[in-house]
Amino acid sequence: MAEDSACLPSDYQFWMQKLSVWTQASTLETQRDICLHLPQFQEFLRQMYETLKEMDSNTIIERFPTICQLLAKSCWSPFILAYDESPKILIWCLCCLIKKDPQNSRESKLNSWTRRLLSHIVSTFRFDIKEVDLFNQVLGYAPTDYYPGLLKNMVLSLVSELRENHLNGFNSQRRMSPERVRSLSRICVPLVTLPDFEPLVEALLTYHGHEPQEVLWPEFFDAVNEAFLLKKISLPKSAILCLWLRHLPSLENTMLHLFEKLISSERNSLRRIECFMKDSLLPEAAACHPAIFRVVDEIFRSALLETDGAAEVLACIQVFTRCFVEALEKENKQLKFALKTYFPYASPSLVMVLLQHPKDIPRGLWHQPLTHISEMLKEIVEDHGSYGGPFESWFLFVHFGGWADVTAEQLLMSEAEAEPPEALLWLLAFSCSPGAGHQQRVQTMVEVKTVLGRLTKLFGSPALSARDLQAAAGENRGGDPRPPACQQLVRRLLLHFLLWAPGGHAIAREVITLMAQTDAIMNEIIGFLDCTLYRWDHLCVEAHRSRKLARELLTELREQALPQQVNQ
Repeated sequence: MAEDSACLPSDYQFWMQKLSVWTQASTLETQRDICLHLPQFQEFLRQMYETLKEMDSNTIIERFPTICQLLAKSCWSPFILAYDESPKILIWCLCCLIKKDPQNSRESKLNSWTRRLLSHIVSTFRFDIKEVDLFNQVLGYAPTDYYPGLLKNMVLSLVSELRENHLNGFNSQRRMSPERVRSLSRICVPLVTLPDFEPLVEALLTYHGHEPQEVLWPEFFDAVNEAFLLKKISLPKSAILCLWLRHLPSLENTMLHLFEKLISSERNSLRRIECFMKDSLLPEAAACHPAIFRVVDEIFRSALLETDGAAEVLACIQVFTRCFVEALEKENKQLKFALKTYFPYASPSLVMVLLQHPKDIPRGLWHQPLTHISEMLKEIVEDHGSYGGPFESWFLFVHFGGWADVTAEQLLMSEAEAEPPEALLWLLAFSCSPGAGHQQRVQTMVEVKTVLGRLTKLFGSPALSARDLQAAAGENRGGDPRPPACQQLVRRLLLHFLLWAPGGHAIAREVITLMAQTDAIMNEIIGFLDCTLYRWDHLCVEAHRSRKLARELLTELREQALPQQVNQ
């Protein structure tokens, strides 16, 4: 135990000895000693919970075999149970021992033993209002009768009573009082992770009275959301939806938790981001109710502004939007909410066009929606339309960022003799630099048009060299250097060329080596390849040679980037 106690508060053995003395003697001196140490012991319990909550029950018992003795002695001390928040913290600690799906008799016995202690603590709770009746007198159970079966029946009884409130309406004689509901939610704060209490937690979350203000205890919402984020509770989507609609801090904490997972995960992996997004339930919840979508969208907007348009944030927004649209198509079959309620400040016509999936449009006709998107955005941005300024329009457009890559591909794969459409050039220039003025955007269009002219002439060439592409990109030209956004746009055109041009495959590695002069550009290229493969998968693009090359390049570049990330 000495070795393992390093993982628990350092004074674990001290408190074990104290509890042994306190339980063996009941003298006045012992009672004074207990009262003297109660604040420090409560803090010890709190620290111990912070340690135990990171482990499963088997690990706890294996590493700390005396933990059950410590908790049992604490639970049977009337002084400890009467002090401040000690009962609640003891319940938290005991909940860490519960095995949701016991696999053997030892785990089942531990669950039964833990539930008996929990029942004992619940039966001795003391509150300012007469809430003890809720757990024994009203149901006719004495504290000694609180075995798992009776506890389950008690929970079901409370659930039925809460749900009857919906049926009783304003019949105050048969309705559960708001004070009683609030107190019940307060009692449940330390119990939310117990499987037996999940029906009650769900009933409280979906409870809707007729009070003008929220009746549930704020800490109840916090506890449920934390349990949901840590996968310690299983609740239906409807209950989670109610949680986030009723308690904004829970929704904000869920977004923060998602960002933390994304930051700590592998960079430039949209598949992994999509898994995290779907696992969070945020896209589904956003599709179910516009209020949730708008809060999530506002948090993404803030993150984008604070990071100066970081590629990682853009990728998250685009993956979230794809998952959201997918969920919206399932949820809104009966048109519960109009699209305008999700995008209240955007042009409804523009939203409708952006929501079109390129997969549903023949490839030869992609230029039509792209031209339409460009014309509508240009009217808003340059002709000062009534739907916000450049940033708001760009923020809406990047939600559906796949259209920008489709634009680049369309321009690159057009006929060599054909003049690049001005609308598509404008859209590409706007997508890479929304804050640029009209003159700078025109200059970017001229640069891109020149590069495209050179690349389209080389597109059908069977034999190419890296020098040919350098010349096409204008890397060795004189004059002022291109703005960073324009440089990035040219790099993306070159990468598209390498993947699609027959002669580009043979020189792809050499060209990328010349391009990736910095870690930032290396990560940019990795992100481009990952995003392209992700987009192709969802568009069902059948380009076997291009796919194979993109996968090989992505694997090789990730292996090269890994040592650099480790060193950082």
